[in-house]
Amino acid sequence: MSSLAIGLLGVLALLVVLFLRVPIAVALALTGMLGYAAIDGWKTALDVMGAVPFELASVRGNAYALSVVPLFILMGAVASRARMSRELYDAANAIFSGFRGALTNATIGACAAFGSICGSSIATAATFSKVAIPEMRRHGYDAGLSAGAVAAAGTLAILIPPSVLLAIYSIAAEQSLPKLFAASLIPGIVLAALYVVIVVVIARLRPDWTPYVAPMPLRERLRAAASMWKLGILFFLAVVGIYLGWFSPTEAASVAAFAAIVIGFATRALTLPDLLDAFLETVYSTAMLFFIVIGAFIFARFIVLTRVPNEIVRLVGELGMTPIAIVVAVIALYFLLGTFLEEVSTILITVPVVFPLMQSIGYDGIWFGVFVTVMCTIGLISPPVGLTVFVIQAQNPDIPATRIYLGTLPFLAADFVLVALLIAFPALALWLPAALKM
Repeated sequence: MSSLAIGLLGVLALLVVLFLRVPIAVALALTGMLGYAAIDGWKTALDVMGAVPFELASVRGNAYALSVVPLFILMGAVASRARMSRELYDAANAIFSGFRGALTNATIGACAAFGSICGSSIATAATFSKVAIPEMRRHGYDAGLSAGAVAAAGTLAILIPPSVLLAIYSIAAEQSLPKLFAASLIPGIVLAALYVVIVVVIARLRPDWTPYVAPMPLRERLRAAASMWKLGILFFLAVVGIYLGWFSPTEAASVAAFAAIVIGFATRALTLPDLLDAFLETVYSTAMLFFIVIGAFIFARFIVLTRVPNEIVRLVGELGMTPIAIVVAVIALYFLLGTFLEEVSTILITVPVVFPLMQSIGYDGIWFGVFVTVMCTIGLISPPVGLTVFVIQAQNPDIPATRIYLGTLPFLAADFVLVALLIAFPALALWLPAALKM
């Protein structure tokens, strides 16, 4: 059997194993190892299994680049336990008060702001599920819309920098993380604005879903805006510091994580047990992610060995497919995978295969990183898996999952609008890195 045939069988076997609910890290590593064994024998397969973890952890490998992941996770965990999410929601609520849908738009604004220091869609959705949904329901907001808004707004955390998913993509595709952070900023803001527009339209069409909330005095609004200084400091250190060239991504993450701890203790919002909980959450989340990364690197090596990406590029060339037809096919692929895979696995499984294809038709690696991330936001709120939906439903068991999925549908439309804008206007992602001369 040829290497190409083994590679295609390996991809098929991986999908079957994933459908059988085998843990993703195990499925990736096992499929890659068996594929290597079929091509080069068991000795090579076992050598690769032993070598990949050490290469990832070595100075010559990706150790320094990977270290940004636990640091950003730690910053988000500390910020959450220091009750910055509650302060952000209260501030956004004050700023948006006086408009129909104010509480929903406050949730979107707060999720976008918190996502800029958290980097995790699951953590953001879980945090604001506790903070925002009870408040919206107390004011008579529709439960499905409230939960759907939190699920959708939580996905902004993987698009607005700093993003753990973009850090993973930068390693998988060997792209500049500072450029990716710059490229994703404007699309992230645009998506948040589209979500706000969706809420405004719903408020006009179904005013009974979004009862009117009286406006707060101007003094209260200004005081609320000023209370966001903690977020401002962390965002400046974690993101603006990178843009200004003061820090590398890893340095920025470490400085911002340390600043979050200092601010938490200085304002007496963080206790020692809270900090220990944040450290434990960081360890658990990082271990889970890195097991997936190790498995994905083993699988990626197997796929490259079989030359599947090269053959796909050649086949597409022979078929004479237009670039837009290829992009539509890639959108369909990511939408399908997003229905049963979480975002990190989607990135790590597809990038070795799809990225060379997109490069062959002239798409930039930085643009593709933003594009893939937006597609992952769609997967996070799409049935039947929709991880953010499950997180919210677990915390609000009286709201059926089907009702939450219905609540996310208008926001899914906004996601696809952003995908269309990125395809029609690539500068939406590429202008800022060029303007910053990165």
